Formats: sequence, C-alpha cells, structure tokens
Amino acid sequence: MPAPRSTPRLRIQPLGDAALLAELGTRLDTALNTRAIALATALKKRRDVRQTVAGYASVTVHFDPDQATHDSLAAAIKRLAAKRPPMGEPGRLHRIPVTYDGPDIDEVAARLQLSRERIVEIHTRPIYRVFLVGFVPGWAYLGPLAEELELPRREVPRTQVPAGSVAIAGRQSGIYPLSTPGGWHLIGRTSVRLFLPDSDPPCLFRAGDRVKFFSTQA
Repeated sequence: MPAPRSTPRLRIQPLGDAALLAELGTRLDTALNTRAIALATALKKRRDVRQTVAGYASVTVHFDPDQATHDSLAAAIKRLAAKRPPMGEPGRLHRIPVTYDGPDIDEVAARLQLSRERIVEIHTRPIYRVFLVGFVPGWAYLGPLAEELELPRREVPRTQVPAGSVAIAGRQSGIYPLSTPGGWHLIGRTSVRLFLPDSDPPCLFRAGDRVKFFSTQA
C-alpha cells in the first residue's frame, strides 16, 4: 500500500475581523512561492473574497464578513492548499542590463574575499524569481541569491539610494525603482525603469516573473 502523501505545513490565523493569514512555510523557496501565488489566485475567484496578497510563502486574504467567517474561509483554504498547484506558464522573463560599479562592490568583495569579476559572475548566473512586489512601488524581492554572496544588510542604512541601483542583502537581490532610503549593498546600476506610473499596471515586475541580470561591461 503506498504511503500517504504528506500534508504541507499550513498555519492559518485571523487578521482582524475580515482577514486571514495563511502560512504555507517559512523558507525562501520557489516551490513554496509558486504554491502561495496559486492559492492567492484560486481564492481571488471566490465571491466572498475581496482581495488576496501573496507573500514569500503566505497569502493574506481579505474577505466579506457578510458572506464568510474565519472558520468557513479557513476550511476553504485548507481544501485549496491540499491540492497540487496547476502547471501554469512560467512568469515573464526580464533581461536586465547592469553596470557593476556600485559604491559597495569593493566592500562586498573584501568581506566575501571575492574579486569584483567573481561577484559579477555569481550575481549574473541564476534566473531569479520575483517572490513579491512591495516596500515602494516597483520594488521586487528577487531570489534566491547564491550563498556565496550572502551578507546581512548594512549596519547603517543610506538615507537616499539612487533609482536604478542594483543591490543584495541576505539571500535576495533587488533594484531600487525610486530614489529612497535603503540598507542593502549597492553593487551596480541599471537604466531599466521599474515603476511606470502612467502604465497599467505601473510596475514592470509581477510576482512569479523571472529576472536575468547581465553585465554591460566588456
């Protein structure tokens, strides 16, 4: 007799009177993120759900309290989360040109005991997943970043980071879409605009998209 399929870790907790948080796990993992996006998409089709927001491995669900309760929606979430996510089309692939001359690249090289060329090689090697979009309009959390480049955030954040700055922190990378404060390590810059306020949608990246960096330097 085949062993039963293991039930994915699922934790559901209320967020006020008309929202729930469904946590599928805690790891920075593309498979968990795929499940979170699929769950958010499925829940969004329900008449009693007003809005869903997918995170790294979680979904925030805002519902109509006149049509659902915490318990009834939690039961629906458990049923949907137990299903295998459909095989959807891979997210759009964005090729992002980067000039690797960021103000922190030499410090990053020294701390990691790597050459600048090696940092560029490692950073441009993967195809990153857009786990979620947030923080400021157009900002996308990209990962997983290779372990060789893992560093904690800067001890003293900058009060202003130029738009287009390409940065790393922890096991993630990102591009600052606007001039804003920030505490990530700046290793390069790109001319690609990530926030287009006159477009619909205004953000270039969407959760589930893929990003491939390439160096503009010879």
